[in-house]
Amino acid sequence: MNNPCSQHQHPHRLVQQPLTELTAKLRQHSRKITGPRQAILDVLRRHQNPMANREIHAALGQECDLATVYRNLHTLEDMGLVRRFDFGDGTARFELVPEGDDGHHHHLICTRCSRIVEIDECFPVEVEQALARRHGFTEITHKLEFFGVCAQCQAKSAPAVP
Repeated sequence: MNNPCSQHQHPHRLVQQPLTELTAKLRQHSRKITGPRQAILDVLRRHQNPMANREIHAALGQECDLATVYRNLHTLEDMGLVRRFDFGDGTARFELVPEGDDGHHHHLICTRCSRIVEIDECFPVEVEQALARRHGFTEITHKLEFFGVCAQCQAKSAPAVP
């Protein structure tokens, strides 16, 4: 599993979409281009990793209240402009879905500080196909998240050397 994900590209890591392209997508879906929507899209486009509602709200400052962030993220998710992640800690996180993204990538999450690292390693397509054949499945895909303790958290909890 040390292979870069050869069957999937990771454009979200490579290109930061201009805000004008994102607002054009709102128009394509017959949605209003409101100040809060633009601000939320702008915050997400400047962050590589998924963000929680409260993190987005904090990054916005006084531009809108938390309920507006929740409501607009739900709308943007329904439109396919953002993707929701659940890393098992009860907090939904969101990231922008760049143009041409197939939605396939993985994360390494610190169980102490919730730091998120996007990883390129992936299962070879042969593993997916073998699993599918063995169990009679078709159209198989996978979602893979790794959990551990990051280097910063390890350093914080390391005993002091006398």
